[in-house]
Amino acid sequence: MGVNTSSNFSKYIKWLWILILSPFVLFILVVFLTAWNVFGELPSVEELQNPKSNLASVVYSSDMKVLGKFYKENRTNAKFSDLNPYIVNALKATEDARFDEHSGVDFKALLRAISGIAGGGSKGGGSTISQQLAKMLFPRKDLNFMELVLKKIKEWIVAARLERNYTKDEIMTMYLNKFDYLNLAVGIKSASQIYFAKTPKELNLQESALLVGMCQNPALYNPVNKKKVERATIRRNVVLLQMVKYNYLSRAEYDSLKVIPIKLSFSPEDHNDGLAPYFREYLRDVYLKEWCENHKRPDGKPYDVYRDGLKIYTSIDSRMQKYAEESVEEHLLELQKLFWKELKNKKNAPFDWRITKDEGDQILRSAMKRTDRYRGMKKEGKSDGEIEASFKSEKVDMRLFSWRGEIDTTLTPWDSIKYYKSFLQTGFMAMEPQTGHVKAWVGGINHKYFKYDHVKVGTRQVGSTFKPFVYALAIREGYSPCHKVANVKTCIEGPAKTWCPDNSDNRYNGKEVTLRFALAQSINYVSAWVIKQFGPEAVINMVKQMGVTSEIPAQYSIALGSADISVFEMVGANSTFANNGTYTQPIFVTRIEDKNGKVLEEF
Repeated sequence: MGVNTSSNFSKYIKWLWILILSPFVLFILVVFLTAWNVFGELPSVEELQNPKSNLASVVYSSDMKVLGKFYKENRTNAKFSDLNPYIVNALKATEDARFDEHSGVDFKALLRAISGIAGGGSKGGGSTISQQLAKMLFPRKDLNFMELVLKKIKEWIVAARLERNYTKDEIMTMYLNKFDYLNLAVGIKSASQIYFAKTPKELNLQESALLVGMCQNPALYNPVNKKKVERATIRRNVVLLQMVKYNYLSRAEYDSLKVIPIKLSFSPEDHNDGLAPYFREYLRDVYLKEWCENHKRPDGKPYDVYRDGLKIYTSIDSRMQKYAEESVEEHLLELQKLFWKELKNKKNAPFDWRITKDEGDQILRSAMKRTDRYRGMKKEGKSDGEIEASFKSEKVDMRLFSWRGEIDTTLTPWDSIKYYKSFLQTGFMAMEPQTGHVKAWVGGINHKYFKYDHVKVGTRQVGSTFKPFVYALAIREGYSPCHKVANVKTCIEGPAKTWCPDNSDNRYNGKEVTLRFALAQSINYVSAWVIKQFGPEAVINMVKQMGVTSEIPAQYSIALGSADISVFEMVGANSTFANNGTYTQPIFVTRIEDKNGKVLEEF
């Protein structure tokens, strides 16, 4: 009887131990099976060594200023050496105090977190920086409880593998580079620039603590929202207090820092803002699009300007660009005042007096069809008549461009189109004749409201700026600049009618003038006489040799500038004169590098 009792007791003890140990054995088995990819593929060693990350491509000026970026995520990677100690210490103190001691999974912190939850409170999170990085680098969309458990185990395994493949400094840097701080600020480098207009190295202690505090929840603790400034301040001070707890900061320092209010230098990055927006847009939409299609990455796929972190070095000088934009604004503002004064006397403003009302309406109608509002109403099944009636009758709240700043007003869409038609537009380009380097590019008056580029894309009748080419042909063919010509009307017979251009004034009519004087005074009679000697084809051939690619009609009227040519081509062609007769093709990209600084192409 006693023997049976003892045997039964041993059996109970055995089963008790089996019950106690089974979960642990099962857990270890699940971990091993997960590591062996039984429950789904884990990142390979190659993926861990080369984690996919969208990097912004950066455009640099010739004096090494950042002109802009192209991105899906506005991320520019920082190196560990770019970080100041405040950021590193604040992140360790707040997110992973034992970061330097564990190997990816901090079981001590994990048990503390579990006991805190079981006790109905919280004693800190159990995720390490390495685990949080694993979650960001290799996200998994899971649905049920078991998948969530497996996901956590996978994060442990990936975190451990990250620790084997990278140093602690590299893991810290990868985490900070990957984190999304919102407002198009992905990574610590973009966040420092957008929130404080600084580099990560330049951040002070309280700014570093604020950005680290946002890592818990960037939406909840975002100081850009005025309603959340107090919450962000409290969170920043929690980070500072954690730094005191782990001896990165003294209590006295904390007491002095916690009362300092948050001071942002918020400068969100917008493709419409900053220097050279028209240049950057042409670079992105035309030049780099074609370049990427014709250049392959090591994996054989074309480069992606939005994800591959290219470094594009341009010939634009940021100082000259700034002066050019300021000069265009100053000059156009004065011209605009004169134009508005003139419009008051026009019955069919803003159009020329020769444009009839029906012709003016047709111009406005054409502009209407290019608007987002028109396309949206068209998708809804509205007819053109219904849409136009809506454009003319329904007033809507809108924000308009003005030279004095943006205007909030209520206007019909039709009147807003007419309003924008009253603005003068322009294009400006500066180029170094000897090298062809484009130093400044102003494609319009405001890129946010007027997207059309008037340097490279737009062509306009060039007027008297074409005359130097006509006279250059005469000089090349043996005429001296001192050759005298009678300043009298020249008529040229054409297939349809005879062309007899007039001078703009009668000051020198009937006198003999030199070619040099005629060009300086832009005398039409003499320009017509010169092109009559050689024919339009000879002028066109010479202009093509000077870099003009636009289609030029073989008509005598081109002597007075009837041809449509871009500013880009005209500046390039005219630089031939400044370069002693040698044409140099304008270039604006000097070098393109990959994200690691390897030169992909030089120009």
